[in-house]
Amino acid sequence: MFSFRRAFANKSWRPPRPRAPNSVPRRNITAPTIYKPKTESWFTPIVGLVAIFPVFTFALGSWQLKRLKWKIDLIDELTEKLQLDPLPLPRQVNISVLPEFTWRKVKAKGKWDHAHTMLLGPKVFEGENGYQVITPLMRQDGSTVLVDRGFVPKELGDSGTFDKPEGEVEVVGLIRLSQPRNTFTPDNDPKEKFWYWRDLDAMAEYAGGKEANVQPVFFEEIFDGHTGQIMERLDKGIPVGRPATVNLRNSHLSYVLTWWGLSAISSVMLFRFIKKNRVRGRSLPR
Repeated sequence: MFSFRRAFANKSWRPPRPRAPNSVPRRNITAPTIYKPKTESWFTPIVGLVAIFPVFTFALGSWQLKRLKWKIDLIDELTEKLQLDPLPLPRQVNISVLPEFTWRKVKAKGKWDHAHTMLLGPKVFEGENGYQVITPLMRQDGSTVLVDRGFVPKELGDSGTFDKPEGEVEVVGLIRLSQPRNTFTPDNDPKEKFWYWRDLDAMAEYAGGKEANVQPVFFEEIFDGHTGQIMERLDKGIPVGRPATVNLRNSHLSYVLTWWGLSAISSVMLFRFIKKNRVRGRSLPR
């Protein structure tokens, strides 16, 4: 049985405090942790591609530097060939070794086969449109080779009124090979005696082929005259041959400077971007 005496005897006992109306009971509340915002990495796939660009362009520039050295060596080699005396063409030319004699001076005697003359074009010379006149040269030994006599204006080529000498001639020229055809070059038209690109096998076949002992050997006639002589030849309809110089295009140095310049610029831009975002990541809003 509850004893009030014992209850009052316990000094630690206190009567409960009255609860205020609409009061909320106390709960254990812990202090919130410090807010750490999410971060987004600055390195993205696009940044990765941009980082590859300086390396890629530098590699292209280095490759063009090797091409530049190769082209300079080639021009030096061909220039040395031009200093040699002309070689007389043998009766039967070994076609397999012709690439070794490219840009080499040769000479041959014979008569022009004007009936099988071909026009190669369109060409531009001294700002004037025209064609290269290619005529078979029938030699004394019975063989025939192809000779690019030179440039004639378009009106003379279309009318066929350019110079057509008769009798025996001696021609000095530079050995050349077939011309590679690109995608946009039209087909040659042998029936009209008109050619868009230098196809030596087809040209030799048009001039008579093996039955007429026509060899797919081609050389460009040399003419080293000055400007006045060139204009005189054009006025008279005499084909103007090529000078005995190497005119290979060499733009590799400009390519080297272009690619390495792009590599340097893109490297600076990439460095500035990384420096600006050196604190990894950026805060995202709640």
